[in-house]
Amino acid sequence: MTDTLARLAASGVSAWLDDLSRQRLADGSLARLVRDRHVVGVTTNPTIFAHAIEGSDSYDEQLTDLSLREVGVGEALRALTTLDVRWACDVLRPVYEATGGVDGRVSIEVDPRLAHDEARTVAEARALWWLVDRPNLFVKIPAAKQGLGAISACLAEGISINVTLLFSLDRYDQVMEAFLTGMERAREAGRDLSGIASVASFFVSRVDTEIDRRLDRMGGDQAAALRGQGATANARIAYEHYEQMLATERWKRLERAGARPQRLLWASTGVKDPAYDDTRYVVELVAPDVVSTMPEATLNAVADHGVVPASGIRDTYGQAHQVLEELAALGIDYTDVVRVLEDQGVERFEASWDELAGKLSDSLRASGTSQPHGTQGSTEHT
Repeated sequence: MTDTLARLAASGVSAWLDDLSRQRLADGSLARLVRDRHVVGVTTNPTIFAHAIEGSDSYDEQLTDLSLREVGVGEALRALTTLDVRWACDVLRPVYEATGGVDGRVSIEVDPRLAHDEARTVAEARALWWLVDRPNLFVKIPAAKQGLGAISACLAEGISINVTLLFSLDRYDQVMEAFLTGMERAREAGRDLSGIASVASFFVSRVDTEIDRRLDRMGGDQAAALRGQGATANARIAYEHYEQMLATERWKRLERAGARPQRLLWASTGVKDPAYDDTRYVVELVAPDVVSTMPEATLNAVADHGVVPASGIRDTYGQAHQVLEELAALGIDYTDVVRVLEDQGVERFEASWDELAGKLSDSLRASGTSQPHGTQGSTEHT
């Protein structure tokens, strides 16, 4: 059943699992996916942790200890999530070593409520880097405009970064600029560039969700014919931008100094529209040196009936540009689409974080602590 996943890997795509929980770590299911399903990395986000902790007794012992120590909600969140991520890093460590640090990575996100505060984002990234204390960690920073400086600053300090919540081609160009700037500063500081890694997480299915919503509102044959085409077109053009960056002399100087490219990562690969093939956002975006991060349902679907195409993404650039041109001609405002998606992305993760913090506060209180939500040690902001 894993032949398709093997072919995917042979085509240059690294399959990462978009999920993590303590139960998955404790029962060995993550290790089995690494062993049997060609999974070579893990991504997390606030929503994933909210689902993992809610209703699970796997965290009860640690919650009791945190309560007895009267730890605030913010520090309790860090303790719970960094333990899981550190454990996952250890599970993936053999992959990290076997691939020379290319894969075997586990991502943890900074508090999304800091997305528009550069200094606090850097401080949080440093804290997570120190707390997890594993070389195969990625710290996730949202690609909000205010976060670009934080991305450069962290890379300059040697912190490996997963830039998340990317929707816009213009923002992706800015992210690549932030990456190059950070790596140049790291080189000037005398750091070993080969030990600093980064990925840029381009969200896929949500682009179709937003564009399709607008097309459906328009109605008509032209609009119907363009449904489900915007997301893959957007991602394919992003890969074209990536290849253009690799051809620049600026990048080549960093490469000669030992730097590794900032790989593109396809995120949000689970389909939202049941009318679409459930493997489309994986098999339609096969390209050398990319990451495809999948929830387990999508991973299983690809293993079961996914078909890796014979031709690669490079043959689709012209078609991808045409799709975006046709959408624009029909009245779809690309700039507004990606703006809405970026704002929604940060808001959703903030909401998940707030929900998680609230539930954790209740759990700590039930375990015996009298500290209210938001007291010393919390990372809440008003």
